Amino acid sequence: MALRACGLIIFRRRLIPTVDKPAIEFLLLQASDGHVDPGENDLETALRETQEEAGITAGQLTIIEGFRRELNYVARGKPKTVIYWLAEVKDYNVEIRLSQEHQAYRWLGLDEACQLAKFKEMKAALQEGHQFLCSTAS
Repeated sequence: MALRACGLIIFRRRLIPTVDKPAIEFLLLQASDGHVDPGENDLETALRETQEEAGITAGQLTIIEGFRRELNYVARGKPKTVIYWLAEVKDYNVEIRLSQEHQAYRWLGLDEACQLAKFKEMKAALQEGHQFLCSTAS
C-alpha cells in the first residue's frame, strides 16, 4: 500500500508595474514528510500540514477552486501518493514560521521552483498550477 500525504502548492502574486500580469511566486520548503492523520479528509490534512510546517493558517489562505493534482512516485524506496491543491496567501508579506522538520524556505518564480523541485511529478504540478493560474487570471 502506498504512503499517502496531502499538501498545498502555496503561492503569492507580486505586481510588476511594467507587466500586465502579476508574477507568481511559489513557496518551497526544504524537507517535508507529511501524512494523513486518522479521521481527517485530504484538504483538512493539507491545511494542518501547512500550519504545522510553515505557520500559515487556513484563514491566511484562499484555496483555488478547480485545481487538484494527485502525484504518484517512489520516495525512499516506497510508493507514495500526494494530493495537492493551489492556495494563495492573502497577505503578500505573510510570516513564515518553519517547523523543526524544515531547514529553509524560499519564494521562487516558476523556473527556479522547478529547478529545485525534487521529483519530476512535482515539477509538472508546479507547471500545471502556474498554467492554471495564468489561464484563469482576469
